[in-house]
Amino acid sequence: MDPYIYQYSIGGLVFAVGLYFAGRQGYIGLNGRGFRNLLIMLGGLMFFMVLQGYLQYAPMSEAEVVPFTGEERTEKSIGKPIDFGIMAVYIIMILLIGTWFGRRQKGTKDYFFGGQRFSWWMIAFSLVATLVGSYSFVKYSQAAYNYGFASSQSYLNDWALMPLLLFGWLPILYFSRITTVPEYFERRFNRKVRLAATVGVLVYLISYVGVNLYTMGTVFHHLLGWNVMGSAILIAGISAIYVTFGGQTSVIMTDLFQGVMLLATGIVLLFLGIHYLGGVEEFLSHLPRGHRLAFNNFNENPTFPSVGIFWQDAMANSAFFYFLNQGILMRYMATKSTREARKAAIAMPLILMPIAAIVVASGGWIGQSFVHAGILPEMDPKKAFYITSEFLSHPGVFGLILAALTAALMSTVDTLITAVSAIVVNDVYKPLIKPKASEKQLLRTARFSSIGVTLFGIALVPVFMQFKTIYAAHGAMTAAVTPPLVVALILSIFWRRFTAKAALATIVGGLFAIGVSIFIPEIIRPIAHGVPMDENFRDNGDGLFAGAKQYKFMRAFFGLSVSALIGVTVTLFTKPESKEKQAGLVWGTVNDAIRRYKGSDGSESDSAATSAMPVKVEIEEPVQGEASLPVVKLSASVMEELRAKVGDPVYITDTRWWLGGLQSMHVVVGGQCEGSEDVVEIGPDSYDLIVTRRRHDKPVKVERLY
Repeated sequence: MDPYIYQYSIGGLVFAVGLYFAGRQGYIGLNGRGFRNLLIMLGGLMFFMVLQGYLQYAPMSEAEVVPFTGEERTEKSIGKPIDFGIMAVYIIMILLIGTWFGRRQKGTKDYFFGGQRFSWWMIAFSLVATLVGSYSFVKYSQAAYNYGFASSQSYLNDWALMPLLLFGWLPILYFSRITTVPEYFERRFNRKVRLAATVGVLVYLISYVGVNLYTMGTVFHHLLGWNVMGSAILIAGISAIYVTFGGQTSVIMTDLFQGVMLLATGIVLLFLGIHYLGGVEEFLSHLPRGHRLAFNNFNENPTFPSVGIFWQDAMANSAFFYFLNQGILMRYMATKSTREARKAAIAMPLILMPIAAIVVASGGWIGQSFVHAGILPEMDPKKAFYITSEFLSHPGVFGLILAALTAALMSTVDTLITAVSAIVVNDVYKPLIKPKASEKQLLRTARFSSIGVTLFGIALVPVFMQFKTIYAAHGAMTAAVTPPLVVALILSIFWRRFTAKAALATIVGGLFAIGVSIFIPEIIRPIAHGVPMDENFRDNGDGLFAGAKQYKFMRAFFGLSVSALIGVTVTLFTKPESKEKQAGLVWGTVNDAIRRYKGSDGSESDSAATSAMPVKVEIEEPVQGEASLPVVKLSASVMEELRAKVGDPVYITDTRWWLGGLQSMHVVVGGQCEGSEDVVEIGPDSYDLIVTRRRHDKPVKVERLY
């Protein structure tokens, strides 16, 4: 089977289903905004099809192999003291940035969602740092050294999911005001489903923390010779400090800084390598043709099968990442509006993910090209990034590259820590332990849980140390946990007939079936697409969980298939949920969700903005509505310009766009103030969050978003 045709046949079907749902809801059409959305969706698909098609089929020349004639490396460690000093300074700087921007956390809405005030570009760039996780440089440079451009498959296979995400899940997520995915399951079904989803999501997130901490330990072990566990504990502690104090705002601001640095570092490394080789043509010609394929093999190599990576990464892990990963959902919900959330979600796979694919793999690509050209000897693929970086960099410059690597180490973990804290507070502590907890108590619990999840993650490091590579450990973890939750959520959103009993059976039954496949991996064989397994694995002495290493990618296809079969079968034999219970929570009911969000009828396409002078009043009125928004008063002219009425939520921000929403907040119109000038009266606490000390005489921007 041709892996290119296979991926775009299955992926294209998923994409077409997404367009169908988007068209039925009016997001996609043949004129106006709908036509623009259609062009963006089709344009993105064509971009990836053409790019990967060229890599897979275009004729390419290859240079002769040049034998290495230099001296072998004898150094026991990589880097010089100045490099590690620069890295230490960088860590201190990140701590200062994180604690500074997170110093004004007053409640869980600020702690988890940053006040829902940020612009799309800030969220998108901060997400890059999350995407390029602690495992990415090591994992993908290793894969890039071994398999070339095929390592980018994991970063270029997400576009098929975009219509379902942008026009199905995002508006429901944002307007329903849910704080976690398990909360969605309770509102869609009942508490039992919520509890099952809570367990599944926590297992995924905490395991993900463990994988990242394992990578941290491995990186510092290679760099400094430190013990893996000790290194993991050190970096975990640093990440936990600023997250515990600052929450989502700290994560966004530190990851924004780290995201820019990561992109710049990877691109610079690739540029230095190409320059050393003499140009792009020389770089490419010294990559074997097999290393320039978009898809390395279909099913021949169980360590890196394209079919397995497609199901494990695109259909299971990427779906979980975009739809269920609490850390990513919190970023979407930290934007000021659904329009900003969509822009961030589009920018990620279409622009930033391809760049990220280059960033994380550049060390492996350059390393393999250097070996082929006789510049470097054969190297340990696990060390491809470090060896290539040090070879191309002078002392001090390598320190900046190590700092970027450290950024990758911390940026994913900080997101995961806040995500687990959100689940613990909103799905365990508040509903099950203390329903009437105050904001102060919830905030304290969030901070304690940040510390707790770090400790749990450290405890899992020895488990993942049993795998031969980080790529294998990460793939095995995601394939084992994500499929049942992905199937349950997708069916909940897009199939109104899907029932509570079916959702519970899908999650519990799917996880059970995957658990059985770990101990008896032979049950995956009939649907493994010909991917081979080690027939003698039981004799290798790998312990009770040896089966987890078998079919570690195809287990995702097994889990998706079994979970879907359970969900559909149970649904057909159970009573449908009421339409009233589904309002605002399934596709086609976005208007109900907007009504709940706003308190009155509204539309995503109906917005207005104007400028007004901020006036600080002496009394802060009590917050109003389900979102507990501060109250402001607008002059008659501003009310008329916005077509706003009492009770409408509005967004007030500093007019400097490059702040990205740092000086802004959502408020509710409490009434009309006197005077004919364009003014907005704001209480003292809210005023200080919007207006900086030197901007008292400057207007602010006031927006009615829906």
